[in-house]
Amino acid sequence: MNTTAQAWIDLLRLRFFFAWPLLFCSGYLLATATYGGFSWLVLGKVALIGLLGFEAGLVLNDYVDREFDAKDVDTGRLTKYWRSYGTRPIPAGLVSPRFATGLFVGLATLTAGLVLTLPYPNSVYVLLLMLFCYTIEVFYQEEKRQQQHPFAQLIGRLDFALFPVAGYLCAGKPDLAAFLYFLFFYPFALAHLGANDLIDIANDRVKGMKTIPFIFSQPGTAYWIAGFTAVHVVTAGLFMARLGWIARAGIAAGLILMIYASLIILMHRDDDDAPDAALRVLPCFHVAMVFYAAGIGLGALAALV
Repeated sequence: MNTTAQAWIDLLRLRFFFAWPLLFCSGYLLATATYGGFSWLVLGKVALIGLLGFEAGLVLNDYVDREFDAKDVDTGRLTKYWRSYGTRPIPAGLVSPRFATGLFVGLATLTAGLVLTLPYPNSVYVLLLMLFCYTIEVFYQEEKRQQQHPFAQLIGRLDFALFPVAGYLCAGKPDLAAFLYFLFFYPFALAHLGANDLIDIANDRVKGMKTIPFIFSQPGTAYWIAGFTAVHVVTAGLFMARLGWIARAGIAAGLILMIYASLIILMHRDDDDAPDAALRVLPCFHVAMVFYAAGIGLGALAALV
């Protein structure tokens, strides 16, 4: 495979491409169980909105942080985990900043065009969330360079937590179910972020980023992850009360993985190999997310048929 293709794969984090539409569609399917209007054609369109919209956000992330990412000293952990070839294509000179800007605009425009084919007012709901999420993504990248408190993390992870909610609003309304999905997913997003920050501690040190380990220390990051995992378990219970048994089973399986990962990180909170321990259990966070989305989506499909 040539270098250009490898750069595209790494820029778009294509090894995880399936996760974003799966999560987005779980929201859509949950909404159709209440509001109706399900069709396989619309499901395909919603999956494409989720895929293109999230990929645009990933490109935006790399563009905003391009100068800082050039300082990376450890590409064998988090960078290699997320990117098949272990490169950051923009600072490596494999993709120009100008091209990345055009790619972001193109992906965002295609996403917006697909969103506009949704019925009103759903299209407006999703477009507003899309604009909000891209805005706070930039805020997160900028704010974490100079903050003294974790405002960047607490505000910035709203984008990830609102992603399945945007999928819900493709067919539904801003209602209690949408709120409970957000309430369920937000602490997961914060726990997941803490794990990423712990793994990437060496790179963030040379960049001068004020991530969780540098605000609360390495052990404090482990407690951050465990604390938000505990909150996640509580909000999961609230959300599960409105769901069927298939969705509950998927969420329960994911929670087991989350608790296991949090305990492993806690056990290594004071160790020199804490970043490696967090990296070993990072797949637990992502498999848990797949269990959540698949359980919710399959549960909604079962209710529809």
